[in-house]
Amino acid sequence: MTTVSQVVSIDSQVCTGCRRCAEVCPVDAIVGIDGEPQSIDTSRCVVCGQCVLTCSAFVSPFDDAAENLPAMRRERGLAENDLAPLFAAHFRNDTKRVAELLADPSLKSMVQCAPAVRTSIAEEYGLAPGTLTPGKLAASLRRLGFDAVYDTIFAADVTIMEESSELLERIKSDGPLPMFTSCCPGWVRYVETAWPDLTDHLSSCKSPQQMAGALFKTYGAEIAGVGPESIASVAVMPCTAKKHEAARPEMQDSGQPDVDAVLTVTELAAMLKERNINLPEMPEEDFDVPMGLYTGAGVIFGASGGVMEAALRTAIAVTGGDDVCESGVVFFPAGEGVRRATIDVAGRTLRAVIVSGLANAAPLLEDVRAGKADFDFMEVMCCPGGCVAGGGQPKLLPGIDLTDAIARRRGSLHRHDRELPVRASHKNESVVDLYEKFLGKPLGHRSHELLHTHYGTDCGRH
Repeated sequence: MTTVSQVVSIDSQVCTGCRRCAEVCPVDAIVGIDGEPQSIDTSRCVVCGQCVLTCSAFVSPFDDAAENLPAMRRERGLAENDLAPLFAAHFRNDTKRVAELLADPSLKSMVQCAPAVRTSIAEEYGLAPGTLTPGKLAASLRRLGFDAVYDTIFAADVTIMEESSELLERIKSDGPLPMFTSCCPGWVRYVETAWPDLTDHLSSCKSPQQMAGALFKTYGAEIAGVGPESIASVAVMPCTAKKHEAARPEMQDSGQPDVDAVLTVTELAAMLKERNINLPEMPEEDFDVPMGLYTGAGVIFGASGGVMEAALRTAIAVTGGDDVCESGVVFFPAGEGVRRATIDVAGRTLRAVIVSGLANAAPLLEDVRAGKADFDFMEVMCCPGGCVAGGGQPKLLPGIDLTDAIARRRGSLHRHDRELPVRASHKNESVVDLYEKFLGKPLGHRSHELLHTHYGTDCGRH
């Protein structure tokens, strides 16, 4: 299994010991004293990459270390013509791995893009935060050479089919409740490392990234007329923890890894620029079908509270017969980064909680551990604001209002949701076909084998 240190690192040659990374780390995993190079306690780290976003120590052309820049770039797997500053905190670069997959003529390459990618990648080209570019993103990925350009949002819709069914099943059978969402790998790792006695509360659903990968290697392979070993599965994510998640040993229910490589937004932008693919100038193109058709419910997965809203839209519709495009549920502030609501679902009162920012989850988990939890369903996003603030997103220049930029990214996803003709996951025609032709039913045998897993105290090993 990939270790944390192989994904997120702090270069002691560059680190100045300012400890800004320690200020944003939600699990106190940054170790060191002021003015000296810092290190990462890998037993605590959740690979969220907030340290990478915050780091401001870089190699200046006037530093003694500048003469080592070419060697440092090679060490980090960067292209020789990539002249971006080298910061102390950084994540593993997988662009060469993806280039190798794309160059292999024996492989059918399939790529997926998380919802938060389309609301931030334009920033790498000087456009404003929140600029929405789904069509240009799809076109750019085709120019890069992918055979099939799919969308993680399709898999987010599938996740809602499974997760809402699991929630209703747990309500019916009285447990284990409260149920925790499992879409955020940083949050999952936090439960596994810091609260191992509570892992049964995690939904057994894989994340949308991993569901998409499993479907690429099975359903997608059938469509392409090849075996799973002939599929190159690539994910473009706003999140560094997704690199760690893809390497979990149980994430290969097709007999192959669900996801072969994960690119962050900044890595994809670097690959596009190296090939002179100018995303803002690309035409508007659709994602490929069937696994590129998506609903507004899947879109808002990229913002804190979106998973909860999407799950409630389907749960309310399925149990009450109401054809809703919005749940209508209003969540009220209940402390730092916490919102609560009470909803009638399946003839009983459902108490729901949304947590934005991992540091805000501990008091609620203490209540669960003590048997005093006054809620039934909890969504937690590791990064404040959700995936739009993930560690693989573009770094913002000094002077840019971080809170405003994240709000703009969130706002563009919610606008995209409102503009789409279908806004509930169970109404996605391609998802309906997937179940009719391939999976059977939510929580069915094949769904369980491909789309669910077991989270445990050993952080991913059965």
